[in-house]
Amino acid sequence: MKYLMNWLSVQSKSITEPTEKEGMYSFASYQLVSALFLRLLGVIYLIAFASLSVQIEGLIGSTGILPIAEELAFQASSGIANYFRPLTLFWINASDEALLGATVAGSIFSILIILNRFQLISLIAAFVLYLSLHQVSQPFLNFQWDGLLLETGLLAIFLATRTGIVIFLFRWLLFKLRFLSGISKLSSGDPAWSGLTALNSYFEVQPLPTPFAWYVHLFPEWLLRFGTGATLVIEILVPFMMFMPRKWRFAAAWITIFWQLLIILTSNHNWINFLTIALCLFLFDDRAIRNFIQWVKSVKKIRPANSITQADGLYRRLRISTAAMLAILILAFNAAQFWALVTRQPVSGDLGVVLKTIESYRTFNMYHVFPTMTTQRIELEISGSHDGREWRPYRFKYKPEEPGQRPVFILPHQPRLDWQMWFVSLQSKQLPWFEQFLYALLENAPAATSLLEHNPFKDVPPGFIRVDASRYTFTTPEQRQATGEWWQREPLGPFRPLPGVKR
Repeated sequence: MKYLMNWLSVQSKSITEPTEKEGMYSFASYQLVSALFLRLLGVIYLIAFASLSVQIEGLIGSTGILPIAEELAFQASSGIANYFRPLTLFWINASDEALLGATVAGSIFSILIILNRFQLISLIAAFVLYLSLHQVSQPFLNFQWDGLLLETGLLAIFLATRTGIVIFLFRWLLFKLRFLSGISKLSSGDPAWSGLTALNSYFEVQPLPTPFAWYVHLFPEWLLRFGTGATLVIEILVPFMMFMPRKWRFAAAWITIFWQLLIILTSNHNWINFLTIALCLFLFDDRAIRNFIQWVKSVKKIRPANSITQADGLYRRLRISTAAMLAILILAFNAAQFWALVTRQPVSGDLGVVLKTIESYRTFNMYHVFPTMTTQRIELEISGSHDGREWRPYRFKYKPEEPGQRPVFILPHQPRLDWQMWFVSLQSKQLPWFEQFLYALLENAPAATSLLEHNPFKDVPPGFIRVDASRYTFTTPEQRQATGEWWQREPLGPFRPLPGVKR
């Protein structure tokens, strides 16, 4: 924190205090904000790449769950028209070393962004590397925070245009993220949201709760209902304040930041909450940042001497034109997506084809966070056997498996296998990746099993795999005091039939 405040003080000395005439979208008013945001984005990029580096081989490596070579071979066999889809650097080299190298290179470029060294090149490189990983890692990199990071990363590159248009686009992205998350809850028709009961079960059934979730789950029903209503108000109404005058924007920022901090305390949603907080910076301006520095450090008012030069000529017109074209594309595609959402009809014709192609690159996203609420937590337990009679369980690193297992804080790391396991029991049909995972266990694939906490068949692979389901609920205070357990487990029997999953 001390380093950050010192850096802000130094940076602010080189930036001119904006005048009132410059307006709410003048880039001169957001130089310090932009510089701070880019460093926070670099931190989030670093988290994303570092988290992937310890998982990527197990997810899509040669002995992983969904080997990248098989995916690319399938794409190539589809014809030359599909050869460059997905757009990824791994067409050049799809080895395990290349996968790990991409995460390491991404981490290095992230550090350069943080240090403000070769920043534009580093922003482009980090975006291209993460996009390349995303394009070949589905479903493992198909979460909303992956899309948000890609969309944010693309906009960050265009901060180099130094125009107010990009400031507007960042606010638009934040508005879209928050507003659509709220609207999707109401439009889904889920009575848990319309009846204000969603939080009655949310803390218990979310993918990876924190220890605080157990305590918040015990709040009185009226308070949980109030929290549900507050969530809808904050997600649907507060976003409109982001386009209002200065004080309204500040209020929207602080409300959003406060709510994100509450979510961080109770939920392991990885870096999406941190990235949302970072985006809130664009609701402030440089003058607000300077005032914050004064408040924290009790320093004298900083009056920088140098000002940003708004040079006329071809270069300036090119920068403005580039930003304007980006804005037109984003708003046009988002308008088409909004229309499809409202009418519940996909966009047809050539526009539909173009839109579907663009959406695959996750740079023009629609967001929906928990549009429907699960009312029960079903955990899957995987066991193996040599003879079909004696079964030994596999253990995951983070998801609940034992009644005495304490929920954990794993922020900002994202264990992608543990997260994906949460979705399996919610699907009406078998997920292809899950079946591939079971086959990987039968083969004792080293990279895939490295994603687990415990593999009971390290030496000799099992001959059979079994999947059982159990219903998990939080214990009551009385039960926890008596047993020390956080969960109650109710066995439900074998999970849906898995034909052929045996060696």
